Amino acid sequence: MRSTVPNPPRTLAMLIGQVRGRLALATGASILSGLAGVALVALLNTALNIPPAELPGLGWRFLAICTAALLLRLVASSVFVNLTQTTLASLRRHLSMHIRSAPYRRLETIGAARLQSLASDDAALVATLFASLPIIVMNGAIVVGSLVYLGMLSFRTLLFVAVALGLGSLAFHLAHGRAMVHLRAAGRLQDASLGYFSSLIAGAKELKLNRARGDDFLDKVLNPALDAVRTTRVRGMLIYTGASNFGLFLLYVIIGVTTFFFTRYAGLDTHTSSGFVVVFLYLMVPLDSLLNNVPQVQLARVALERIETAIQQLQNDETPAPAAVAPSFTRIDVRGLQHSYYHERADEIFQLGPIDLSFVPGELVFLVGGNGSGKTTLAKLLTGLYVAEKGEIRIDGRLVDDTTRDAYRQHFSAIFSDFHLFDSLVGLPREGLDRLGNELLKRLHLDHKVQVNDGAFSTRDLSQGQRKRLALVVAYLEDRPFYVFDEWAADQDPAFKDVFYQVLLPDLRARGKTVLAISHDDRYFHLADRRIKLEDGQIVENVETRRNEDHASA
Repeated sequence: MRSTVPNPPRTLAMLIGQVRGRLALATGASILSGLAGVALVALLNTALNIPPAELPGLGWRFLAICTAALLLRLVASSVFVNLTQTTLASLRRHLSMHIRSAPYRRLETIGAARLQSLASDDAALVATLFASLPIIVMNGAIVVGSLVYLGMLSFRTLLFVAVALGLGSLAFHLAHGRAMVHLRAAGRLQDASLGYFSSLIAGAKELKLNRARGDDFLDKVLNPALDAVRTTRVRGMLIYTGASNFGLFLLYVIIGVTTFFFTRYAGLDTHTSSGFVVVFLYLMVPLDSLLNNVPQVQLARVALERIETAIQQLQNDETPAPAAVAPSFTRIDVRGLQHSYYHERADEIFQLGPIDLSFVPGELVFLVGGNGSGKTTLAKLLTGLYVAEKGEIRIDGRLVDDTTRDAYRQHFSAIFSDFHLFDSLVGLPREGLDRLGNELLKRLHLDHKVQVNDGAFSTRDLSQGQRKRLALVVAYLEDRPFYVFDEWAADQDPAFKDVFYQVLLPDLRARGKTVLAISHDDRYFHLADRRIKLEDGQIVENVETRRNEDHASA
């Protein structure tokens, strides 16, 4: 597995690279706007010490700089608003691309709650950083420009200010380290709380039927998780708030020392002293804004770390398959396949295999066995969704590895028990799609409920059994050489079970398809060409059913 050490500059560099020109324009406008504000202060300080006759001319210069500062700020703000939304879309697109290409097993490990949190809250925090940038850049320019102006008034006083600000920066740095600990912890707690939200929705039926369970879930599980996120994040933000207030207090101290001590002991004249006071008072608002925006920057930094860590975990070394129709095959061989995973029911590491199997076209195979025997895991290994720890899979004699696994997967169409039904038939040829889809719906007795219009289902608001039939329509339209059905008939009524086992599966076999059906319906086992039985991860039976029955009847 690749390193999961956070490396946020990589993602940030990608985002900045996409908007480099606009970002440079907005940043330049923000800096010039901030410097224009410093120029206005310098003009005001000059106005306090010149004859009244010279004030009108200075006033026109003041108005011109005000207008320029306004226009520059409007340009910067407008561009940064666009950059915020562009960044959000780019970041979510970047995440989606990695989620799409990630190994399936790794997606299961990371979990949907964390991935949804990254694409929603964390991506939004990073995008918000761009909305804060004009304020940060402009106020930073004001602070730097003001310090330069102070140095022009009195270099000795600037040295004193620099030492004081250095001490304040050191205190802020110490507070920053502690605050980041809480902000990172809040991010982890947020993942857990989003998982509980998913449970609240997915388990709505159970919570409605048992009010005590529903109340306890809210009071003892979800609400404490939300409170933990709130208190942890508030703790980190309060540290920054204390540090920013200390910075403002330090600025008041500098103003007081300059006014009451430097004027006398450093030999500052009235013009210089008043200039310092005016600049310091002007600095109060931008410095306060700058310090208050630091927490947002750090939240965005934590979000970037989380996103980059997830992206590294989602890395896939497999070679993408070419965008072409899956070819046929003559034989798939599984040799010495072994895979281990945590078995919740037994509370132990479950060992599947070693497995030795072969499949050929035009074959209907039933995979049977008790719950927890490893049937679904074997199906995921066979289809290439999981990568076995030991053993190999060969298709027509060619080894399936990282360079061929994605192409190998394109031979399969599968309906697992936790299938997802998309509302549109994306990825399928559009020519004649509606007609063929509606013919299949009629064959599956769904034409009175749903239609295929312009490559999309008219509704998915159906029972679980009917939704599985829609999934079967999609599988038929994919027209792959190998079909895998994981307890597909479990939610079907008895009449349609007969249709599935006695009509649909034999029809696929007659079309030269290989079919692997995971099933508990022993009344239909005799219809299979071969029956494979798993017990505790081991094959205990692999018999050719139909051939034996043909011999017996003869």
